[in-house]
Amino acid sequence: MNLSKFEDKLPIIKNLKPKEKLDGVPYYKIRMQQFKQKLHRDLPETTVWGFEGKYPGPIIEVRRNEWIKVKWINDLPEKHLLPVDTTIHGAEPNKPRVRTVIHLHGGVVRPESDGYPDAWFTKGYKIVGPYFTRKIYDYPNRQRGTTLWYHAHAIGITRLNVYAGLAGPYIIRDPLEKYLNLPEGQYEMPLLIQDRSFNDDGSLYYPTGPQPPVPNVCPSIVPDFFGDTILVNGKVWPYLEVEPRKYRFRIINGSNSRFYRIRLSSGQPFYQIGNDGGLLETPIIAKQILLAPAERADVIIDFSNFRGHNIIITNDAPSPYPRGNPVDSTNEGQIMQFRVSLLLSQYDFSTIPYRLSSIMPLFEKDARLTRNLTLVRETDKYGRAFLLLDGKRWDDPITIKPLLGSIEVWSLINLANSTHPIHIHLVNFQILDRQPFDVEHYKKTKKILTTGTAVLPELNERGWKDTVRANPGEITRIIMKFTPYVGLYPWHCHILEHEDHEMMRPFEIVNQTFDYFQRIN
Repeated sequence: MNLSKFEDKLPIIKNLKPKEKLDGVPYYKIRMQQFKQKLHRDLPETTVWGFEGKYPGPIIEVRRNEWIKVKWINDLPEKHLLPVDTTIHGAEPNKPRVRTVIHLHGGVVRPESDGYPDAWFTKGYKIVGPYFTRKIYDYPNRQRGTTLWYHAHAIGITRLNVYAGLAGPYIIRDPLEKYLNLPEGQYEMPLLIQDRSFNDDGSLYYPTGPQPPVPNVCPSIVPDFFGDTILVNGKVWPYLEVEPRKYRFRIINGSNSRFYRIRLSSGQPFYQIGNDGGLLETPIIAKQILLAPAERADVIIDFSNFRGHNIIITNDAPSPYPRGNPVDSTNEGQIMQFRVSLLLSQYDFSTIPYRLSSIMPLFEKDARLTRNLTLVRETDKYGRAFLLLDGKRWDDPITIKPLLGSIEVWSLINLANSTHPIHIHLVNFQILDRQPFDVEHYKKTKKILTTGTAVLPELNERGWKDTVRANPGEITRIIMKFTPYVGLYPWHCHILEHEDHEMMRPFEIVNQTFDYFQRIN
């Protein structure tokens, strides 16, 4: 469908306010619903899913250390908006087609509030998954100020539920940020970037299978999905009128599979001040920023010298990344437009401070152990390509059981042919380095033969992360401390089509007593 660009204003996502308290803390009741929404001037209204009648969902904004409770209410119809493939694990014919559970991506929460993939529920909580499903989630927000996001996470249909619209921003605000004098108020906003495709009637298009089709399987999961239109905050190729001054944008890649390598058409830089885990130590001046699915970038753009200009955020990341098809520069190569057309309403006193925060490093010498974990491409019984973590499927026995409070190094050995954004629930980590290796030698001998020196992470990756890009033919090493809770959590590729097709594994954080009995028995 050929839609004109920059016809609709960028929607400004509103904050959701709690209407009551429970156990003395703010209590939100948030409904997941199906409704129609205008996504482009020239499109008929599109049926989508969202929260409280909004796609994307409203901003949940909290202060650091402010405890809140959320009741996620499934008020969706029994028929799914998109085709469900019942041949993949978790979405078998005996499962309800519409199931939901919400994960606060990057949130430090107990397992029962994490949105475990099997902890799904249906409308009215009539049917529940087998793992600690609960009606009210606790979010203590005892972590650094940062940009998180919440999204659907039910096993086997995450890609469909998120694509239908179940996602929204979540901001933890550290009061100490006030002293940094960053742009705020109307000059600060999230930009949730997603790609979609549409049928002629305005309905969402999602493919029903690979080409050529798989015999006797319909619909069939696809290895990746890339829409041909780009939406920001729920509008197709929107524009934003801005003043000639500094703005702060919290950018979230909410796409299923698409990477974005963004630039400004004016040639000016981004001043990146934060990433997944909050503020960096110092701002990074970058002409381009690469974002894998689920990664975030907290940036300042200074429009002071561009009065009267129209500036486009462009994208040139191939799909799949990094060896896939080049983007169409006239379509997915453009994201949104800034129009520096407003008069300066007041003097811009905001700053880009040299020092933003302190980040304490984790040291390899303190690691209890190092795990070598492979990312591999295999073929399922239908002949479809699918990806695995360490050669195992979701319901295989749990093999990773870190001790509570321990530090580990994970070496992600990518034997596949594309970059995988690996997300680990509960913990934030630091990237140590990436090093190329001989893939074929490893496949034959199971031994690592490096082919180059280890390279430190990019400057804008040198903070706390919850999602890391593991590139093909490289060993990506990350270090993390498993705290503060014990229990079951997932780790997975955040390309949602991969996650739904077995590229997800559980790990269990255990306490010292468990480790003692394991050793003596």
